[in-house]
Amino acid sequence: MRKEDCFYLGKVVSKYSYKGEVLVKLDTDEPEIYENMESIFVSIRGNLVPFFIDKCRLHKSALLRIDFEDVKDEEAADRILGAELYLPLSLLPKLEGNKFYYHEIIGFTIKDSTHGDIGVVTGVNDTTSQVLIEVEKNGKELLVPLTDEILTKVDRKNRTLFVSTPEGLVDLYLN
Repeated sequence: MRKEDCFYLGKVVSKYSYKGEVLVKLDTDEPEIYENMESIFVSIRGNLVPFFIDKCRLHKSALLRIDFEDVKDEEAADRILGAELYLPLSLLPKLEGNKFYYHEIIGFTIKDSTHGDIGVVTGVNDTTSQVLIEVEKNGKELLVPLTDEILTKVDRKNRTLFVSTPEGLVDLYLN
């Protein structure tokens, strides 16, 4: 399995018991849907390795306590401490309406209420305090803030995002 075909679920943050159980900090708004997993991919030295799960349950709501089949002591748990966990993209819950996963909108056309077609989504930058949609038009890059006020509609069928950008934003990049 390749990382490109998976989504990041979380990271092993600590050992839980001397029997090899670990705690995972999940990167999700709905941790409860991952309580009954049978397997997961663990990133070890850049490769995704399948690990099978004996038991998995929520721990203090934000963490997932996992008992892996092949991790049965502290030494084995130490080897995966800090490892990132991944699941196939096919297991992502489907989103509707104006909700979407960032990877899902790459390649979508952006249509602004004032300027019309302002380019194609090339990425989403979520490393800043404000999430930005990276858009390319005629070799120029635009950064459009991702807010409920700016994003007006997601048209999955036609692969289009409709936005209403603040006055002057598009002109700043394209003129």
